[in-house]
Amino acid sequence: MFLENLHPIKMIIMKKILFPLALLVAGLLVFESCKKNSGGSAKLAIYLTDDPADYAEVNIDIKEVLVDISDNGTENWQSVAITPGIYNLLDFRNGMDVLLGTIDLPEGNISRMRLVLGSNNSLVDSAGNSYELKTPSAQQSGLKLNLKTDVDLVAGITYKVWIDFDAGRSVVKAGNSGNYILKPVIRTFVEASGGTIKGIVLPGAAESWVYAIRGTDDTVASAKPDSTTGMFMMKGIGADTYKLGIDAKNNYKDTVITPVVVTVGAVTDIGTVTLKQ
Repeated sequence: MFLENLHPIKMIIMKKILFPLALLVAGLLVFESCKKNSGGSAKLAIYLTDDPADYAEVNIDIKEVLVDISDNGTENWQSVAITPGIYNLLDFRNGMDVLLGTIDLPEGNISRMRLVLGSNNSLVDSAGNSYELKTPSAQQSGLKLNLKTDVDLVAGITYKVWIDFDAGRSVVKAGNSGNYILKPVIRTFVEASGGTIKGIVLPGAAESWVYAIRGTDDTVASAKPDSTTGMFMMKGIGADTYKLGIDAKNNYKDTVITPVVVTVGAVTDIGTVTLKQ
């Protein structure tokens, strides 16, 4: 080795320099190892919610939810401990949701999830007729969902993520054949990554729909007011200024409300809107 060829005095000096340097490097390695393996973990809770649709039931067969905890671009999908089964999306409208499951994860950043669907998806229309919702095989292998806001996990904190299934736009009728295809339209949002819009639209006879529209025609979310109370709620709306388009039926007039300002972590209440004929 090169030290053996040095003058004895120089060799002593080099050893005095290298020995503390080695201790310093070893100390840094131990510190880094402790930092990466502190044993702490964060909890991620996955919820399912829905934008409404003009059906009696939209039943979705959920098999699995996975979270990508990749590092340096290499995918690393971890399965969430969920309760698999068939969920009627229309049970989770206007701010209602259901906890699918939770997972403990190490500290780090997550930005993607995957929703795996089965083949037992079905539709019940307003007349009570039941139809199979055909699902392309690619969707059964997993729908990749990009989180609108990346989540930086910190040990000891519970993070809530919602999978917002737009039932109305996810069901596509295949011509006049009576067949329906499931083409999921989904957005995801994280607790406190957006705001909430709520209000009351009356009367129920108007069978109205409410749309949060950004700019000219960018529909961000929709809601169907409760037929009795008129209440509606849309969560996870990005901070911005919107107009609310209210579409009405049965000779009631459509209405536009603007501006509707949404801020992160706050609820924007538009109050009660009574539609006119």
